[in-house]
Amino acid sequence: MAGGLRTVEGERIPRRDLPYFDEQDENTGVISGILASGGPFRVAFLDTNQFGPHAMVLMLVGFATITGLCLFALSKVFG
Repeated sequence: MAGGLRTVEGERIPRRDLPYFDEQDENTGVISGILASGGPFRVAFLDTNQFGPHAMVLMLVGFATITGLCLFALSKVFG
């Protein structure tokens, strides 16, 4: 079918082709695994390997730190 859809016998809704997934070895560390597959944004948002949740937590810590620093700076300026 068009658009990368495929049908399986007996199914009414066609399935999509599987997305790209770059599975890393067991010996790969978290940071090197995240960086090996295109960086934290690609791994977290596109789920390109098994370190997607770890990349999302790293991004959460990063954005929380930036937000905290901005709020701290604003409190010093206006407080």
